[in-house]
Amino acid sequence: MPLYLVYVAGAAKEAGFEAEIYDAMTKKAGYDEIKNKIEESKPDYVGISSFTSTVPDAIKVVELAKSVNPNIKTIMGGIHPSFMYEEMFSQTDSLDYIVRGEGEITIAELLNTLSSGKSPSEVKGIAYKENGKIIVTAPRPFMDSFDAQPMGWDLLDWDDYTYYILPGSRLAAVCTSRGCEHECTFCSQQKYWNKTWRGRSPEDVVVEMEHLNKTYGVNVVLFTDDYPSPDRERWEKILDLLIEKNMDMKILMETRAKDIIRDSDILSKYKQAGIIHIYVGIEAMDQESLDLIKKDLSIEESKESLRLLREVGIVTETSMILGLPDETRENITNTLRLIIEYNPDFAHFLAIAPWPYSDIYNELKDYIEVKDYRKYNLIDPIVKPKTMTLEEIDHAIIHCYKTFYTKKFNEMLDEKDAFKKNYMITSMKLMMTTSFIKKKMGSLTYGKGDEMPPEMQEIMKSLLSS
Repeated sequence: MPLYLVYVAGAAKEAGFEAEIYDAMTKKAGYDEIKNKIEESKPDYVGISSFTSTVPDAIKVVELAKSVNPNIKTIMGGIHPSFMYEEMFSQTDSLDYIVRGEGEITIAELLNTLSSGKSPSEVKGIAYKENGKIIVTAPRPFMDSFDAQPMGWDLLDWDDYTYYILPGSRLAAVCTSRGCEHECTFCSQQKYWNKTWRGRSPEDVVVEMEHLNKTYGVNVVLFTDDYPSPDRERWEKILDLLIEKNMDMKILMETRAKDIIRDSDILSKYKQAGIIHIYVGIEAMDQESLDLIKKDLSIEESKESLRLLREVGIVTETSMILGLPDETRENITNTLRLIIEYNPDFAHFLAIAPWPYSDIYNELKDYIEVKDYRKYNLIDPIVKPKTMTLEEIDHAIIHCYKTFYTKKFNEMLDEKDAFKKNYMITSMKLMMTTSFIKKKMGSLTYGKGDEMPPEMQEIMKSLLSS
């Protein structure tokens, strides 16, 4: 769910404008469909949000808007344009304005300014071109609080949003906090939020969840926060309110291993509040790599957090970053061995993506071999290690997936918790039939994308008969 568009559209409506949301990515819409939608809506403004891997398509969309009507004002927001505005303006003449950073107040001011014919130079937090020169206005301070923000929930096509692992469900995204005060060098969020953290009040979070449940039938919620739980008192209050309201909503989230260990005495509340699935960022299996990316985490904490969650029956997920310059085959073998030992329910093996504005970019730029932003997706290798090729990293990633999930499949069949067993089997079916894993396994093994290795074909037969 494009929660950023729900916030921005809500702010536009509050400012007195008509707004529509067209979630082209979820609808898998191509350029023709997007162009047709713009022609049908006849907008004065077209806004689009972009992150690094969607930059080429975002540029194409603003060009489509101008081709429909040159008088349409195009506005782009999101993390990549916020930092890389000069690059964005250099790639197209069809982009009029960039909203930098937190966008709700900025978009309202910008729309009001443009509609009244005033100069945008006094609008904080934007960049634009004037007479061939890029104008960058003063930064927009973050809102002190983002409680009770106007939201464009009514503008969504709710039938598009389901959590496929739970058939018949209706999924919404809820942001309980913004930012992170940690310094992970590969991460874009600590950079975007300037190493700050703000949490909504527990009451405001739960009121929104009640509204989604009663008005739109939402029964699964993804907490989109990078880090919802640093303030233990606030976080426990959210859990207590959810338990009290008893809405029977299932919650997916991520947090830090340290907080899981800190909360070992209240993990039963996590379960009672409806939390069924937690992603814990581990990223590396040796302390040297964790220190390199400033993860502020020990190997022991990673292992302990997964054990604690497993004990209370919450589904666990984590990821490993592969392909840093000093990566070797031996390192990857050790990473795979240890992640099997740590035994999360789901593991992802990600290719390092050097966002061009991230702290780690300068350390990696001499090893970057791929410039196409579409590939900056954590799936395709971008960085060439000193002793490995990009193809070898690609093969290693798929080998890790194949080995981990072959072993995990046998564990799934022995799972005693009926809900967890069904959840994991359904998840694996989806991974093996609809995700990049199937395509990559086929192409890297046989040179084509429609055939998987024999051992995975056998797993698929078993899954489909489950």
